[in-house]
Amino acid sequence: MDIRYSANQKDVKRYTTKELRNEFLITDLYRKDELVAVYSHVDRMVTFGCMPVTREVSLDDGIDVYGCFGTQYILERREIGIFNIGGDGEIKADGTIYKMGYKDCLYITKGVKEVVFSSADADKPAKFYMVSAPAHTSYETRLLTFKDAVKKPIGRAEDSNKRTINQFIHPSVLKTCQLSMGMTVLEPGSVWNTMPAHTHERRMEIYTYFEIPDDQVVFHFMGEPGETRHIVMKNEEAVISPSWSIHSGAGTTNYTFIWAMGGENQEFDDMDNLKPSELL
Repeated sequence: MDIRYSANQKDVKRYTTKELRNEFLITDLYRKDELVAVYSHVDRMVTFGCMPVTREVSLDDGIDVYGCFGTQYILERREIGIFNIGGDGEIKADGTIYKMGYKDCLYITKGVKEVVFSSADADKPAKFYMVSAPAHTSYETRLLTFKDAVKKPIGRAEDSNKRTINQFIHPSVLKTCQLSMGMTVLEPGSVWNTMPAHTHERRMEIYTYFEIPDDQVVFHFMGEPGETRHIVMKNEEAVISPSWSIHSGAGTTNYTFIWAMGGENQEFDDMDNLKPSELL
């Protein structure tokens, strides 16, 4: 497991491009028949990637669970949200099977011991993108298809940010301890997300960008409002955004991204909003 310790904004001002990418960017999440995990000490969020091809892969595959989490199994004191951004697949959670199509989501509550991933077709394997947060109680494990998501159109074509926010793991959809996750889809001709930008001191966020053609990129903007930086991101990469940082992006084409939040509350509008003219 890759461990990322919390970087403070004063030090980040002096980071080189390589240091910035090493600290916040998550790459190579989908390796054949492997589980990839990145543990961030920012609110103790964990990002996982799994691409089962020829065999079933479990959530604890290759992980020293007690050494990393101090528990007997990963979800003993955690909850997790899982999106499938690949071919059809299945997740078996304590014996219950959930079939996952493209852009479907599964929330698994605290206390589920065994989570196993598989693909329906080895030639078109599933790609499971996951974020886990600490949890203090159990709710209901639930499958949410793309059509089940609460859809919130936002933005304007004139501002190059016409998009739809799809709320999956969200207080308006189901109860969780702290984890919130959703998917934002930009329309053709729109390239900006989360602009005007904001910060939220009480929560951190993790983005993963996908549906980016191989010859295109997304410029992910981060940093304090008066000390902005950027990370160039390619398809199916993720990025950690601490509470002090903006988290916005502009692509060389339209794209889709999944956002995951954890922290003190689940109020979607708990944001410290900024005008574009306030950014430096």
